[in-house]
Amino acid sequence: MHPRVKPALRRGWRDLNTVQFGMTPAHAMTLAPVDTATGTFLDLLNGTRGMELLREEAVRMGLPEDHADGLVERLAEAGLLDDATGGGPEGEALRERPRVLDRLRPDLASLSLTAPTPGDAVRRLTARRRLRVQVRGAGRVGAALAALLSAAGVGEVDVRDGGCVQPWDVAPGGLPPASVGERRSDAARRLVRDAAPERPPRRGSPCPFRDDAGFALVLLAPRDDLAVHSPDPQDAEPLLAAGIPHLYAGVVEGTGVVGPLVLPGETSCAGCLHRWRVERDPTWPRLLAQWRSRRTRAVAACDVALAAAVAGTAAGHALAFLDGLSAAGSPHSAGVRWEAALPALRWRTRDIAPHPHCPCGAAERPEAELSGAPGQSQDTMAEHGPSTESCHRANAAPRPGTWRAHV
Repeated sequence: MHPRVKPALRRGWRDLNTVQFGMTPAHAMTLAPVDTATGTFLDLLNGTRGMELLREEAVRMGLPEDHADGLVERLAEAGLLDDATGGGPEGEALRERPRVLDRLRPDLASLSLTAPTPGDAVRRLTARRRLRVQVRGAGRVGAALAALLSAAGVGEVDVRDGGCVQPWDVAPGGLPPASVGERRSDAARRLVRDAAPERPPRRGSPCPFRDDAGFALVLLAPRDDLAVHSPDPQDAEPLLAAGIPHLYAGVVEGTGVVGPLVLPGETSCAGCLHRWRVERDPTWPRLLAQWRSRRTRAVAACDVALAAAVAGTAAGHALAFLDGLSAAGSPHSAGVRWEAALPALRWRTRDIAPHPHCPCGAAERPEAELSGAPGQSQDTMAEHGPSTESCHRANAAPRPGTWRAHV
């Protein structure tokens, strides 16, 4: 192990013996007490030295023999330390491809903040290359979403859509103006290849008659705004039967929608959403039948800024799921729809509980009893407030240890 204080976190001195790592409430931590020699020793934790050499340097600086191991252990437990040689053989192979690594350095730095174990960030990043993901829909949201996943290092991103690219499909980060008139699927796949940091790994030719073979996640990003607002449960039946997780995303009437992430048999699905709506509004099936029967429609209200926001949010949720990062043991968008309407773009969550009469079977799990009330919405901005945990103030007597900073 070659310990390295996570470079993604800025470091500064709060007072003569207290060091703060990071600026934001989500990641800021303080370390105290820190004497002058230990503060100098922190500069040596830059990934260029192994533990044996660090122990020798610590003794040479007049620090106790076990000081280096104790400090490294404290920093690792606080999630402030990374391993410059971590990630196993795949991590080493990535470091031997500097051009690819340079493309992915911002993603690796971001992962280091959410993956607390030293070496875990590069391990998760290299694991993305083995994944297969499918995006269904290549409009303003779907094309940009596919490009983002490819740029983040996902090994194979398959895009499916019909028809040809229209002028209103063009958007920054998505389909370019030169693709107008081309087949949507072809243009989107070229976009994915151009966004990838390297050529994807070779695989056998997938069966053309199976859309669900071997995908770790399927993202449903239809261009039809009605399919965004009220997804047809029948469209996802093959995914449910195959046990493939899938995430919904899109824009409907100036409102961005991300979720729910469906874990077949575990969390609510499109069928649950439809059944709850019918219970709340008995006239819903009549309205839905009218809207689905009208084939002619105007161009959907999906401006480029909102499309980019939805694509970015959906990509973030997808990557968190693929990387195995979750909150309270469950992915952030499982059983939840995230919605943001113009012009405020204030993201709110709407909980979708498993419906007891839905054949997906999610309601039969004990965890379903803990879900929020169906359709309940809440503002999510409060989640980002300052930590309410005990914090250190600059003019207070320092306590030994590492703890969250109030910022």
